[in-house]
Amino acid sequence: MTHYLLSVHGPAERNEFGNYGSQEEMEEAFAATGAFNDKLRAEGYWVFAGGLQPASTATVVDGHGEAPLITDGPYLETKEVIGGFWIIEAPDLDVALELAAQGSRACGGKVEVRPFDGLA
Repeated sequence: MTHYLLSVHGPAERNEFGNYGSQEEMEEAFAATGAFNDKLRAEGYWVFAGGLQPASTATVVDGHGEAPLITDGPYLETKEVIGGFWIIEAPDLDVALELAAQGSRACGGKVEVRPFDGLA
């Protein structure tokens, strides 16, 4: 079994409902995502998942110098950011892609699938 990172991408700019058009859309997506999370757990794919605060809350640490350089804000200026993620364990890429499609439908965002390199 391989671990996969399913990262949810969405617009960097958020409104009062996150990336959703209304309170109702946000609540529907949260409910669908919760049901998807329950499915991942029940079927043994779940490792870990979480939503992220806006990129504006990020802090970048560069430890290359004599003393670490700490900068507020995101590392990259971009129109899309990672809003959340799942780490799953799946037997192969095809299963991971199908789960990503289900997760995308649930949360309403695009989902990138990347396998872990297995060296850790």
